[in-house]
Amino acid sequence: MTVWVDTDLGFDDLWALLILQRAGAPLAGISLVAGNAELPQVISNAQGAVHAYGLDAPLYCGAKRPLLRMQETAARILGADGMQTRGRRLPVGDVPLSPLPAVDALAAWLQGTQAPRQVLALGPLTNLAHLVQRHPDAAARITRLVWMGGSNGPGNHSPAAEFNALADPEALACVLDAQLPLQVVDLMACRTVTFGPQDMPATDPLTRDLLGGYLDIGLSRGRGHMAIYDPVAALALLHPALFGFQRVRMDVSTTPDASYGATMFTPHPAGPVQLAIIPDSDDIAQRCLAALERKDPA
Repeated sequence: MTVWVDTDLGFDDLWALLILQRAGAPLAGISLVAGNAELPQVISNAQGAVHAYGLDAPLYCGAKRPLLRMQETAARILGADGMQTRGRRLPVGDVPLSPLPAVDALAAWLQGTQAPRQVLALGPLTNLAHLVQRHPDAAARITRLVWMGGSNGPGNHSPAAEFNALADPEALACVLDAQLPLQVVDLMACRTVTFGPQDMPATDPLTRDLLGGYLDIGLSRGRGHMAIYDPVAALALLHPALFGFQRVRMDVSTTPDASYGATMFTPHPAGPVQLAIIPDSDDIAQRCLAALERKDPA
């Protein structure tokens, strides 16, 4: 299974990439998009992650801002670098970016292979929207698009909206209009998959620090645990039999009011979107954590 990953590289994005790495899934490319942090920081995070963990994939620079809206990052939650820690940081990685723009590289890959063309999207869908707009024939060749985003309930970045949807609702609307083969792992599903201090795996010092910083997001809010987000989407891509999928019609609000970025899922037997259902959240959490049990990164 060859996978293209589109990401705004925060820690849970990195965690998802480590799950793919542990599974031996070849990465065709990693396209970067502004989201958790501004694009230069996302690039820096990606370069540090490749350097520290030996991720074997070319890096491509993608969209630095949403399609239409003013940019909004998750800095108030994740800090300026888009990655909470307990003191350690990803190293500065001297990893070159490919000179080809992300959307053109993704289009070339989609048009150049006959194998299943699976895309894992872990941030705002700006790059995918640009693909639909600039290379519609290539976008139509996507076999499966798994996205962590949206919420079949309340939001986490506003009362109504999940962050990846709110960061670029117009991009999500564009992708929905294109009727790509979209599977959504939404906020409400991911919130059933959690871990706490007692669940920390035996791993290297850098990963333990970054995972601890991620856990602290939940602990700082008075919870005894933290939800796992992007890694759950990676498992849905790798092991769809562990999940259920409900056919739905999906809509997103692009109205500039309190509903902006809110996603609505309406069950429909012929719906173009599949919404993930998690029958055994404990098993999914254990699989996510097991992927972090590793030797010291380089």
